[in-house]
Amino acid sequence: QVQLVESGGGLVQPGGSLRLSCAASRGIFVISAMGWYRQAPGKQRELVATITRGGRTNYADSVKGRFTISRDNDKNTVYLQMNSLKPEDTAVYYCNGNAAVLGRDYWGQGTQVTISS
Repeated sequence: QVQLVESGGGLVQPGGSLRLSCAASRGIFVISAMGWYRQAPGKQRELVATITRGGRTNYADSVKGRFTISRDNDKNTVYLQMNSLKPEDTAVYYCNGNAAVLGRDYWGQGTQVTISS
């Protein structure tokens, strides 16, 4: 079974930066695309960014130009560099791995990101 371990969350001021990491293990070779999702209190979980094995990326309009997703296939790790953070970015951020061959997704435990003055 695939296991995803997230790190890098925390509390920062508006305009600050954070870098999230997600390391995959246990069945990592079944993962094709990876991504980041977030969920704020009382809201639906939403897509933040995705990246394929080949490095093709996709971003939500709300983070485009501020966030950058990247992937290190040798380390089986995906990153999310978050710059110019806003209070509305506050949420629990979840790492996602898509196992297309199995027709299912794997999820990390989530890491809290809070932007406040």
